[in-house]
Amino acid sequence: MNKHSKIFVAGHNGLVGSALMRALKEQGYTNIITRTHTELDLVNQEQTDEFFAQNSPEYVFLSAALAGGIMANMSRKADFIYENSQIACNVIHSAYKYGVKKLLYLASTSIYPKNSALPTDENALWQGELEYTNKAYAIAKLLGVSLCENYNIQYKTNFLSIVPINLYGNDDKFDFKSAHVLPAMLRKFHLAKLLENSDIAGICDDLGILDQNLAITELKKQGIEKGKISIWGSGNAKREFLHADDLAPACLYVMNNLEFHQLITNSDEIKNTQLNVSSGSNISIKDLAYMIKEIVGFKGEIYFDTTKPEGIKERLTSSKKLQSLGWKPKITLEKGVKDMYDWYVNTKNVQNSVGGGDCLNNKGHKLEFHSLKIA
Repeated sequence: MNKHSKIFVAGHNGLVGSALMRALKEQGYTNIITRTHTELDLVNQEQTDEFFAQNSPEYVFLSAALAGGIMANMSRKADFIYENSQIACNVIHSAYKYGVKKLLYLASTSIYPKNSALPTDENALWQGELEYTNKAYAIAKLLGVSLCENYNIQYKTNFLSIVPINLYGNDDKFDFKSAHVLPAMLRKFHLAKLLENSDIAGICDDLGILDQNLAITELKKQGIEKGKISIWGSGNAKREFLHADDLAPACLYVMNNLEFHQLITNSDEIKNTQLNVSSGSNISIKDLAYMIKEIVGFKGEIYFDTTKPEGIKERLTSSKKLQSLGWKPKITLEKGVKDMYDWYVNTKNVQNSVGGGDCLNNKGHKLEFHSLKIA
């Protein structure tokens, strides 16, 4: 890419997209194309085709996706497989059709089998059963990876796939309906601290709920009571985390330095050309909880609810291939979480309320205004 190339960042308002926008601007790229979901629904084939026909982007970062934590994955399986499959099909086909020079597709480590050897490398793909709780999402992401690979084989395109581990950072989702484990946990500890300090007004502000009794009821639904907090699962499951501001430079590095043909190891059977992007270490949910407790300053007790699901037992992904090519992560988990918490408490963000931005009155009905300050 040169500094004036037409670059389309699909999903620019999301966690990854926001980080990509920062990285692109910091590196001096000046011709970045974005569209909100209202302006362009990538699930809609006609809209997607029309966008590519009219704008002719040269490079595409495909970070747009319907994503969420274990609760969202289990309750919205059909949405996850349908919408993410449609996004991948529509964008990748239009990119081919309208001559995009290079596309970078962001997948997920959920594409790897639940019983993969650890650390899991790229060759583990297709080697076993997927983890049940996020299988629908994983299948859609597998489709995206396969589309890139097969369009390259048949049409000589240059579409690459990367597989990042659990991401976190500023601009993450904190609403309890769709948040991933780390931001959801961070917000729960923040609310628990407010309750511990009897800051009911702060709790109402954070939740976007006007009625104090309704706010306390909502805390209980989320496993928060005065002096204690519950976390789903045993706490023994292990996860990897990567800051979005570490992923973004990796994306730019891959886009600027790698070609599809460089990732082919066997010309007779082209497969597993995706690139893992990982921190190289993992942490138990229990240790993560105590780290966040310390960072937030909550003094109470933590309880682990073993009646709740916790997903795959352990994830640990190898990114030796990408690191051997020149990329390495820089942000430690502790520093990243501290920065994320500072951002959270100092940023007004109406998406954090219980209904994803909806304020509720004392009858639990949505109000049509957002006058509360969000902590």
